[in-house]
Amino acid sequence: MGRVEGKVAFITGAARGQGRSHAVRLAEEGADIVAVDICGQIDSVPFPMATPSDLQETAELVEKQGRRVVAIECDVRDYEALNEAACRGATELGKIDIVAANAGISSTGKLHELPEQKWQDVIDVNLTGVWHTCKATVPHLISAGGGSIVVTSSMASLRTWQNIGHYAAAKHGVVGVARVMAAELAPFGIRVNALHPTQVDTPMLDNDWAFQLFRPDLERPSKYDVVEPMTALNLQPVPWVDPIDVSNALLFLASDEARHITGVSLPVDAGANVK
Repeated sequence: MGRVEGKVAFITGAARGQGRSHAVRLAEEGADIVAVDICGQIDSVPFPMATPSDLQETAELVEKQGRRVVAIECDVRDYEALNEAACRGATELGKIDIVAANAGISSTGKLHELPEQKWQDVIDVNLTGVWHTCKATVPHLISAGGGSIVVTSSMASLRTWQNIGHYAAAKHGVVGVARVMAAELAPFGIRVNALHPTQVDTPMLDNDWAFQLFRPDLERPSKYDVVEPMTALNLQPVPWVDPIDVSNALLFLASDEARHITGVSLPVDAGANVK
């Protein structure tokens, strides 16, 4: 216990899924949390997104760990709003030491047929949103004397799949952002690393859209129907990992245990990258 004791973590996409898991796991280890989420729907996203009540639930789960939390509804596509959120979080909690640039969306379509808005929304949230998050928080990390940024990429930046080219492009870009910022921010004592999860059992995976993506041969596939094709993607015989598996990796990278680790891409993928 206490691996990030006394630190403050700024987490995007914190209302549910991996973001909520990150918030609770870091709180368990002593961090206070700035929890940020859009808490609304983007029209091109084919599954239900988080709600204000989801964000409130995350805040309550953090508070149950005895930690402070500032919950803010904010769209990572809006830099000015995100900058205000970072300033508010740093003011109310005293500083920012850890950044988890986690917010992400997805949709499907072949690249040559993809509607402009689908492309733009995924790029704006998954890539520009990560840049916005870093840009808004880095001054606070510098003021705190250093810290750790962990960006969420994906196995889609290490392997190739059809019908998610815009998502893969964004996740490739995230790695570039992380590597360059690792070099630029090292003199300030700031480490920057990327996580690459395989399928994660979150609401973004557990819905009719995702089931159809993995089983287009079925009219109304269920979660049971996608176990086999999802398992086939991984080296270990599991269809997906749990959010806590990604959170444990993030905790390591955020903690002083990884004090000399920067600029790396860490798969949390059940071996998918070597299959």
